[in-house]
Amino acid sequence: MNRRIILAAALVLAAGCGTTTPRATGTATAPGPTVTVTASAEEPTASPANPTTSPGGPTTSPGAPSPGESRLVAGRYQPLWPFSGPAEVRAWQASYRAGGHQPWHLDARRTALAFTRDYLGFRDLDRAMPAKVEGAHARVRVGFLSEERPLPMSAATVHLVRYGQGPDAPWEVVGTDDTTLTLTTPRYGAGVRPPVKVGGRITGVDENIRVKALQPWSERSLGETDGLPAGGDRRPWSTRLSFTARPGQTVTIVAWTGGHIADVELFAVTGVTVSAGRS
Repeated sequence: MNRRIILAAALVLAAGCGTTTPRATGTATAPGPTVTVTASAEEPTASPANPTTSPGGPTTSPGAPSPGESRLVAGRYQPLWPFSGPAEVRAWQASYRAGGHQPWHLDARRTALAFTRDYLGFRDLDRAMPAKVEGAHARVRVGFLSEERPLPMSAATVHLVRYGQGPDAPWEVVGTDDTTLTLTTPRYGAGVRPPVKVGGRITGVDENIRVKALQPWSERSLGETDGLPAGGDRRPWSTRLSFTARPGQTVTIVAWTGGHIADVELFAVTGVTVSAGRS
């Protein structure tokens, strides 16, 4: 069993998350999942079905907050997915209260899995472990099944926070808790002008790190790098990412590695705001 498998197995057995620095950005344009959550708190969720509906809110650009109203979640976190601002949250709440529209927004586990598969595009990551909820925060480990182990292998821990007011405030993805693969540059929430330096640290053997930028208005990535050879024990890695994005809006930057037992074995995300002009 190589070092990658040992590391992945350790992630599966870990009870907690890694660091609590969030990574994030996004809007309410991605469709909702049609997963069936198992009743047992000990079993992971599988999500083989494609989503069929879209959350409330605009489909081309993030909704602007009211004057004096911040888009930040809980006053500090970047809104990653599925909502881009308070206006979209309120629109969904109104439709939910009127007709029960898209109740999956109230399920942290489903939201985390849909974010991973539908927004990031990591379709093979189809397992979600039970959410660990503490107040308005939830953390969900997402991953995949491997022939090496009977239990799912963890690829990342998705951090979610309740967004908006009221008992039906939906879950919003605000980042990932990073451990084995970290993404620390650019700084979470920073204003950037592409191209940007992207980097962090990696523990592993014969890794191949790729990076891409996303905004929900685009069905394709805004920019993507070739594979970067990396490895070692918490060794630094860095690359430059070029992309074209709408100024003043948040961009998701996601880094991932794999190729040993799955195409995507680890990932990490951060959220930045695009400044006008170029660097």
